[in-house]
Amino acid sequence: MQVFYEVALLIAAGIFAGFVNTMAGGGSLLTLPLLIFLGLPPAVANGTNRIAIVVATFSANVGFVSKKVITYPFSIYLGITALVGAILGARIAIDIEGELFNRILAIIMIVVVLIMVFKPKFSANEAQERITGMPLVISMAAFFFIGIYGGFINAGIGFIIMLFLNLFNRMNLVRVNATKVGVAFIYTMGALITFALSGNVNWFYGICLAVGTSIGAWSASRISIAKGEGIIKTIMIVMVLLMSIKLWFF
Repeated sequence: MQVFYEVALLIAAGIFAGFVNTMAGGGSLLTLPLLIFLGLPPAVANGTNRIAIVVATFSANVGFVSKKVITYPFSIYLGITALVGAILGARIAIDIEGELFNRILAIIMIVVVLIMVFKPKFSANEAQERITGMPLVISMAAFFFIGIYGGFINAGIGFIIMLFLNLFNRMNLVRVNATKVGVAFIYTMGALITFALSGNVNWFYGICLAVGTSIGAWSASRISIAKGEGIIKTIMIVMVLLMSIKLWFF
């Protein structure tokens, strides 16, 4: 009965997180604390959460390619440097003390909530993209550090990536998202392997979560963002605030 309850909870949370990721972003802010609350050590929860991210980003990549929205090799270049950073970030997350990790996660959750509330408006400009030469070099350096954060926790990283690609590289929002999921898939694979090799992945929980995430993302793609984003963001912000208080004090 306990196993059934956990499976149902993980799939339900995955559906919600997948829906939130597609509608507003930040689904890991819910799934990562949930895995900790289910009894997984912080490092194991962190590694397990990567399974759902890998599945979701792979699906998104397939979707963009099928629609002929391709940002290779630019996204591969960024993905490679982010991968190096992610492996480093994952090692830091594995080695850090569990209680300290929980408090860092609580702080990051609050910060990302503030970013969501006061999120800058992303422009859909048609300016000339800057994805070669020196802008490419700068972007690769920046994504090494973005990868460190992605490997460490990953929660809310989508906002950071979107902001950088849109403002610095001057990519329109469709290509920003295509690049984002391409980069995320590459570096998350590296982070997942790093966690797995150190024994910090619960594959059963991760697969259950990934099933839910896939369903949520698929459903959200068929619902108007204009009608759903506001209420989803409100619910998520309230839940994240409650979870961050739990992580910090209990």
